[in-house]
Amino acid sequence: MLAIVTNKTDAAPAAAPLARLAGASKTYGKLLALDKVDLQVRAGEVLALLGPNGAGKTTAISLLLGLQQADEGKAELFGLQPKSLAARRRIGAMLQTAAVPEALTVGELIALFRSYYPKPRSVADCAALAGVADLLGKRYGKLSGGQQRRAQFALALAGNPEILFLDEPTTGLDIEARGILWKTIRQLVAGGCAIVLTTHYLEEAEALADRVTVLAKGRVVAEGSVSAIRARVSQKRIRCISALDSETILCWPHVRSVVRDGEHVEIVTDAAEAVVRQLLAKDANLGELEIRRAGLAEAFVEITREAEAAEAA
Repeated sequence: MLAIVTNKTDAAPAAAPLARLAGASKTYGKLLALDKVDLQVRAGEVLALLGPNGAGKTTAISLLLGLQQADEGKAELFGLQPKSLAARRRIGAMLQTAAVPEALTVGELIALFRSYYPKPRSVADCAALAGVADLLGKRYGKLSGGQQRRAQFALALAGNPEILFLDEPTTGLDIEARGILWKTIRQLVAGGCAIVLTTHYLEEAEALADRVTVLAKGRVVAEGSVSAIRARVSQKRIRCISALDSETILCWPHVRSVVRDGEHVEIVTDAAEAVVRQLLAKDANLGELEIRRAGLAEAFVEITREAEAAEAA
């Protein structure tokens, strides 16, 4: 009998990243904006870049877009130089500032932008995805700030990009427009598009991101899935109905803060089980007990605080 032995692997090798920074550093005079940053973006995912103002988020995007060059390290799009035409034809971008001809209508702008790409979306598709069908006949310069942001989103979609860079995209948008953008992002990712997102709305990152990279003073201080980032913070929130005095609860071990809202009490703690046992022992009428682990917002605050403390040490 002939036995055939083959080498098998449990999983297929990971696909090459569509975009990456490798040891990228960038300075502006004496300011170190990025310090040896490594970053990868893969197809079909939302990567959220988070950090306080001046952390280096916009600089990182500028390097990936080829708007600036790294002083050290490198940036790549599809294995190419980011400013190469072959790479740029495969991306879309919605930045915080946009130089858009204000005399043209939104429909004319979409038609103009799609003409730059080999396989663009139709004007109708761009308008539907961005929720600007009602604005197609209006001049860009006559739009409100929120309407202009929606139009910019439509322009970013015009080339049918494989990677979409969104730098604070929902600033100035109302709840309805934000919901349309979120829905479209999820639709694009389901189709294999990669999204690089910066946002100060942490609930937005928590709702959309597959992976998170936290920057502080130009350095990566945390990265991973939203769940992994949240798990780095041990604190939890306990909410309940209790007649116990807030000052009494605040004196218990492991209690960080207590906030009372009418009959409800919200307690932040790093030892939820111990605090719940205290509550049950001290208040026989305790009601509506809820325990929630730290959200991305709490994790972000804790991680950036730790980074600042380490920098100052």
